Amino acid sequence: MRSRELLLSAFLAVAFVASAGDCYSMLDGDTLRMGNSRIERVYLWNNGHLITCRVTDKLSGKTFVPTAGTPDFTVNRAVPSDGRFVVTEFRSDGIRPDHMVTTVSYRLGDLEVERVYRMYDGVPAIAVGTRLRGALSGVAEKEVSAADRSNIEHAEDMKVKPVTAVLDRLSLPGQHWHGSAVEFRDITDWNNNLVDRRDFISYRKTNYRGNILTVTDGENGGGFVFLKEAPCSGVQLAYRGGDFISDFGTFMVTGLGVSEKDVTADKWTSTYGSVLCTFGGGELDALTALRSYQKQCRILDPDRDEMVMMNTWGDRSQDAKVNETFCLAELDKAAALGISLFQIDDGWQAGKSPNSATAGGSFRDIYANASYWTPDPVKYPRGLTPIVERGRELGIEIGLWFNPSVQNDFADWEKDAATIVGLWRKYGIRMFKIDGLTVSSKRGEENLRRLFDRVLEESGNEVMFNLDATASRRGGYHFFNEYGNIFLENRYTDWGNYYPYWTLRNLWMLSRYVPAEKLQIEFLNKWRNTQKYEGDRFAPSGYDFGYLFAITMAGQPLAWMEASNLPDEAYDIRPLVDGYRKIQHDFHKGVILPIGEEPSGRSWTGFQSVTGDDAGYLLLYREDNDRPEASVKTWLPGGRRLKLTPVLGDGRGRTVRTDAEGNIRVALDRRNSFVMYRYRID
Repeated sequence: MRSRELLLSAFLAVAFVASAGDCYSMLDGDTLRMGNSRIERVYLWNNGHLITCRVTDKLSGKTFVPTAGTPDFTVNRAVPSDGRFVVTEFRSDGIRPDHMVTTVSYRLGDLEVERVYRMYDGVPAIAVGTRLRGALSGVAEKEVSAADRSNIEHAEDMKVKPVTAVLDRLSLPGQHWHGSAVEFRDITDWNNNLVDRRDFISYRKTNYRGNILTVTDGENGGGFVFLKEAPCSGVQLAYRGGDFISDFGTFMVTGLGVSEKDVTADKWTSTYGSVLCTFGGGELDALTALRSYQKQCRILDPDRDEMVMMNTWGDRSQDAKVNETFCLAELDKAAALGISLFQIDDGWQAGKSPNSATAGGSFRDIYANASYWTPDPVKYPRGLTPIVERGRELGIEIGLWFNPSVQNDFADWEKDAATIVGLWRKYGIRMFKIDGLTVSSKRGEENLRRLFDRVLEESGNEVMFNLDATASRRGGYHFFNEYGNIFLENRYTDWGNYYPYWTLRNLWMLSRYVPAEKLQIEFLNKWRNTQKYEGDRFAPSGYDFGYLFAITMAGQPLAWMEASNLPDEAYDIRPLVDGYRKIQHDFHKGVILPIGEEPSGRSWTGFQSVTGDDAGYLLLYREDNDRPEASVKTWLPGGRRLKLTPVLGDGRGRTVRTDAEGNIRVALDRRNSFVMYRYRID
């Protein structure tokens, strides 16, 4: 990443100011200000151990003034010393856009602390990452349950033990703070309910699990969002049982993701990150503020990040079929469907994984077999060159499955990186599905990040990763976001666990809090295994094939199937796929949020992509219900005239008016049908 250091260090006697774009960072005496055109956070310098004095949402003018003089970051009670202040301007590297970084470093006794703040132009958010070096102590104990505290009869009874480790905090006046904590689940081989939201009124000290905490001022509106940049709660490292704590007007982000033994004097160790977003209105403002930050984590490049992928593993042949002849035939059929990227899953390589149809494979000690990651010489006697060249002729990129060698916390990460870079250099392959991970230690997490960073550096950020979220301890939805997209779930008609509305529901639920365009969503061959769904109202065979594709469009569509098993009628969806690919990037550039009812198989549901103040897309689904016309709740303003122009699907052009709550009347003649509209507010 290209960068320019604007300021080397600062001391309290002189004012230091740095700015880039509309971001700024300035230290004047004992006051540090960071912000941009949308947000400002003002701190007491406190020798680098910053204490927030004020947070302002500039668009609404709402200001939050903390009452407590407690440092934002807490790990011990040592007196801070040796505070330093450095500002760096980072130029876009194709992954992240231009942004400003403010690094504040200081000491807390035997512990060195480095807090790295990131700001982006026009984004109402300040992100902070933390690195530690030296001796960390006193963070091993868990929080005390309310059930283990005494009853309250006197003011003294209300006192509770301070939280040991805090990544960030705001302590605000008032009693009327309304919160919602959102917990996420990955491990989708085992989980099919991926989002839990807990709403509360802040009272005495209470732990909450989740990656997102939204806090709203019950008196005056507006508020803030804390995003914890970490894996899902259930798989975090050194987990203490919670991610956020509320205590009347005090809100804290907890859980460092490191243990005392992880932090040593010879190297820096990163904790999990925290982001503060501000908003001035209701839920739409809060979600838009959060999403505007999330979209900075990785630039959505239409040539690199947008795709309609085919991966043949969904028909459960595993690696039994994959070879040169099979892949060449699949490519021709994939082209007939409109596929842009053909991914060869496990089985292309000479080595055998545990998922192979042939017994005896392993994810461990891969490099004991020097030929493990070379194309299987029996299956691919000419290597992958004929596959790549045929794909290029058809306008289809080739992607590969890859499993890092897992032993000793990914100790062979350099060999893994060299292997991936070698495949990129030899064949031009840019997409690698990363599978089989178990990130069970800080060292493992660090080595995995080293692997990804090395590949991006060596490939000039051309390579991207398709991160599997189906099993074990992995990154979830808010960690490793800069490296690519998320392979969300394995579903198979062979096992009778693929239901179109289940897939739509998971995407719909996640899209409120996670950019939908970062999620790879599957559709399957509905003509296979029909006997396993006999008598089932929601059997895949009861849906048009085009509808199955349409439920994936808010995400990155994945044809999870062997094209050679499709009947001729399946190829009738080609015009739909072509039409979608023309608008895919424009649709994904917007803030995509769920609308209508929760998908149930019998709902009116969908997505809205807000691309501007008066424009965007509506993607609507009429599931299997007897309502040809319905009122659908949207994120549109109330009482406005709306022109709807059909882009894809069955709908007709029309002009409607939103009611006071932003609902619109929509119509579709057929059950299990859809329409995508481009809308404009007159």
